[in-house]
Amino acid sequence: MPSPSSEKPGAKGVPDATESGFTGRHCGTNVLDLMRAEKHGSNALWPVQHRSDEMSTSSTIPLRPFGKADIEVSAFGLGGHHLGAAKDEMTAVEIAHRALDGGVTLFDCCWEYNRGKSEDWQGKGIKGRRDQVFLMTKVCAHGRDAALAMQMLEQSLRRLQTDHLDLWQIHGVSFPNDPALFIRPGGAAEALTQANKEGRVRFTEFTGHKNPSIHLDMLKRGFQFDTVQMPINPFDPGYRSFEREVLPVAVQKGMAIFSMKSMGGSGEAIIHGVLTPTEALSYAMSVPGVSTTISGMDSMGVLNQNLSILREFQPLNEKQMVALREHGRRFSDGRYELFKSTVKYDGDIGREQHNDPTSVELSA
Repeated sequence: MPSPSSEKPGAKGVPDATESGFTGRHCGTNVLDLMRAEKHGSNALWPVQHRSDEMSTSSTIPLRPFGKADIEVSAFGLGGHHLGAAKDEMTAVEIAHRALDGGVTLFDCCWEYNRGKSEDWQGKGIKGRRDQVFLMTKVCAHGRDAALAMQMLEQSLRRLQTDHLDLWQIHGVSFPNDPALFIRPGGAAEALTQANKEGRVRFTEFTGHKNPSIHLDMLKRGFQFDTVQMPINPFDPGYRSFEREVLPVAVQKGMAIFSMKSMGGSGEAIIHGVLTPTEALSYAMSVPGVSTTISGMDSMGVLNQNLSILREFQPLNEKQMVALREHGRRFSDGRYELFKSTVKYDGDIGREQHNDPTSVELSA
C-alpha cells in the first residue's frame, strides 16, 4: 500500500498531509506502516493477510453478497453527493465512466443532492451502461405521505434516465420521530412497497448517520427493509456507535449493510493527519457484515487515489482492526464525526419538512 505521506486527497478539499503541515501520523503508530514492515521482513506487530479469494476476480473491486438476495455487489460504491460537486458535467461523467471501468458498479445518489444535479449528472454518466450498474437513490419525504414519495421517484427515474432502481432508500433518518412518520398508514414506507410491487424498485433501504437509537427504532417497526446504510469508521466504536449497536441487529436480520462516512464526512481526520485514506477505507471495508463502502469522489484525482487503494486492498485482521479502533477512541468526543452531533450534514429538505431552520438559517 502507498505510504501516508504519498497519498492524494481522500475527500473533497482534502490536501495531502504534507500540504497541511503534517509530515506523518502525529497521534500514534501508523498501523499500515507496521503491516508494510512485516511484509518486508521486519518485526512488525501485525501480520499481513494473504490476498482474499474475493480479490481473485478479473475486476479491480471485489464482489460481495447482498444480504439474503442471490446477487453480489461491488465492495466499493460511488457516492452521488460529491459527484454533483464536480467542477462540471463533463468531469462528473468521466468519473462515472472511469469508476465503472475500474470495477465500481454500485452507484448511490439522492433526490435532493445538489438540487437534483447529482442525479442528472449520474444519469448521463451511466447512459448506455445502465445494465452494468447497481443503481440506488434516496427519497426525501420526511413526515410526508406516500404520494409525495412517488412523485419524487418519478423525478429521480427521469433524471437517472432509467425505468427502475435496483435500490430505493429512505434518506437521512435523523429525527427521533422519523420512524413513526415514515412507517405508518399512508406514510412514505408504503411508497417503497408500492414501487416494489410495480417493478420499478427491486430492493428497499433506509439511511441515516445521526444516532444509532433511531436506526434501531426503524428496525423494530416490522417493515422489511432489504438493506441499511450507516457510518462505519475507526472513530465510530467510541462514540454513538452504529457498528456496535446497529450492525449486529442488521446482520441477524440478514440485511445487506452499506457503510458511509469512512473518512468522517469531509475528511477532517485526513486533513489533520489523524487517519490516512488507506486506513479509513481499509477499516470500513474490513468490518464483518459490510457489503459495500460508499465514498464520495468529486475529481479524477480522488477517484484514482481510491482505485489505487482498492487495488492493494486486503481485509485487515482482528489485531489491525483493534489497533485502529483504539486509535479512534482517542477522539471519542465526536470531533471527527460531526454528522452525529451537529446539523452540518443534515439535509435541508428533512429539516424543512420538520419545520426546523435549515443549516444556512442556523448559521446566519
